[in-house]
Amino acid sequence: MKQVIVTDKAPAAIGPFAAGWRAGDYVYVSGQGPLDPATGKLVGADVGEQTTQTFKNIKAVLEAGGASLADVVKVNVYLTDMANFAGMNAAYKEFFAEPYPARATVGASLALKGMLVEIEAIAYVGS
Repeated sequence: MKQVIVTDKAPAAIGPFAAGWRAGDYVYVSGQGPLDPATGKLVGADVGEQTTQTFKNIKAVLEAGGASLADVVKVNVYLTDMANFAGMNAAYKEFFAEPYPARATVGASLALKGMLVEIEAIAYVGS
């Protein structure tokens, strides 16, 4: 089974990609940023606020695909400045409990001006 995930509770894609896919027992969430789903505008002046909004968007895509944050097994985090790692990490911990998902965090240029963080996730929903 392979099915595209569509939801109005997460921002619309700003390019030729889907917000997520359900493929068998996995849900793949495309890179999400700190955009308000209703307005499409950037939310948050600092990386903590932006990470919180980003995870709200990820949560919405996961739920639309039949998963939850508790099902996440892998996360990739992209920061425009690695000096923001501690702020991102503090907000990140608000969304996950131990055992934490596997994770990579890298410094990168991001598509939207003012965006400090982008996060993608993979969830396992099998038995």
